[in-house]
Amino acid sequence: MNRSIFIALLVCLLLASCAGESVPTPTISPLPATPAAEIVIRPASTPRLPAAPSPLPASAQPIVTSAPPPPTLDPDNWKNWSVIPSSIDPSLRRIYELGLSLGNDPHAFSIFGDCQTRPGEFLGVFETDPASLQDLSPELRETVVYFSGSLNRESPTAQDGTTPGALLWTQWHRGEYGCTFAETPVQCELRLHRPSFVIIQVGTHFESRNTEYLRKIINQLLDAGVIPILATKADNREKDERINRDMALLAAEYDLPLWNFWAAVSHLPNRGLYTRPDRPLQGDIYLTDEAARIHRLTALEALNAVWRAVTDN
Repeated sequence: MNRSIFIALLVCLLLASCAGESVPTPTISPLPATPAAEIVIRPASTPRLPAAPSPLPASAQPIVTSAPPPPTLDPDNWKNWSVIPSSIDPSLRRIYELGLSLGNDPHAFSIFGDCQTRPGEFLGVFETDPASLQDLSPELRETVVYFSGSLNRESPTAQDGTTPGALLWTQWHRGEYGCTFAETPVQCELRLHRPSFVIIQVGTHFESRNTEYLRKIINQLLDAGVIPILATKADNREKDERINRDMALLAAEYDLPLWNFWAAVSHLPNRGLYTRPDRPLQGDIYLTDEAARIHRLTALEALNAVWRAVTDN
């Protein structure tokens, strides 16, 4: 009981006694032994802070564990990326399995590229030239056999002058290869061949919206359960190397494997490029025989690495 109430009760008792009235004696709790000068009366409006929770003992503290994020390659440093992708993102296995559930062929892959990815100059050689096949390691020969039928196949997505925009144009295939004018070359290839993997090496015949178109193509492939394998090129027709840098940027953005062909031929004179006499205005965009051999081999090695990573073969 505080001092004010105590004094008020005493006054009432005295007045009642003087009037001769009998007043019941209230039970008054004794004041604490604290000296009166130290008693503090807090206003009713004074806020009370909640008590801080007691800390958990060390043994009861929650333990948060998480795997460290995978290292991210710097697209600005793309020239120093490895030729063959050495770290395949685990999420690609889910893309591959999605594709199988949608009916994709595990033994099929496609190529999105220009004239230098046509079968006769590119991977088709491993199916048509026994000597080239025998020069491969046993592992790569197994890969050729596994994907037999895809390496030497003509398609609407690997044609002279192909650009990312052309791959999204319903007229580019000219109604050939079994395509209809209601579908793009990409849609046609996915419908007819049902690939599980696609090597994308376009950009020599660059256009201002290269990267925007490539994003559309990549998203379309991922939605279809197809794993894109992006690639750099040997030439620098655009003069500022932005096509290769953007390929590396997309690889980092989507966690996709990159086949760094530029690095594979960087030791060759002029990176293994020359100008065709009959096409002088196109400049140094064509591959010498040695560069073409490296082109075929490293592409097959990249396909082999990605395929085995997502299938445990």
